[in-house]
Amino acid sequence: MLKAIGQTLFSTGLQNPKYTAQESKGDDYEVRTYQATNWVSTVVTGMEQDQAMSTGFRRLFKYIQGSNEKKSKVEMTTPVSCLIDPGAGPACESTFTVSFYIPEEHQADPPKPTDPDVFIESRKELTAFVRTFGGFANSESCCEEILKLIESLKRDGMKFKEAPYYRAGYDSPFKLTGRRNEVWLIKDEE
Repeated sequence: MLKAIGQTLFSTGLQNPKYTAQESKGDDYEVRTYQATNWVSTVVTGMEQDQAMSTGFRRLFKYIQGSNEKKSKVEMTTPVSCLIDPGAGPACESTFTVSFYIPEEHQADPPKPTDPDVFIESRKELTAFVRTFGGFANSESCCEEILKLIESLKRDGMKFKEAPYYRAGYDSPFKLTGRRNEVWLIKDEE
């Protein structure tokens, strides 16, 4: 328990999904191809992104603390990702899929969640355009960063999907400086 809290508080040296960096036309974003991997995920619907992230994080934290069929503790990883599928209009609910990367030692056979709202997600290989930014991420800053990323990708003639998109956080709420956040847009392979 203390190790998990410490890892969550300091979030250094944690496992994260492997990717291959691709050549980028701009210096204000990266192009990454992530390997196919397993994640533990939960879906939250609502209007408020930050509230959805908090709800999802709590569900997933219970899973890594042993709320799974094997009752095994699972190491904390980074990033905490959130796939945001915006609602059709300004007053429509969005769908937020909050996820933790499953550590290497559990990738082949992840413990099955006991919470019916938590599931194992097998992500296919994915190429994403990634913009990194600091500070404390919230729905407003993520929206601003996505718009900047869209602008850069259009400038460079890149093909991408505007939605859904990912928000990724690498730091605990207790880390005050040197924070790392990202927004990801999925490359359109067509």
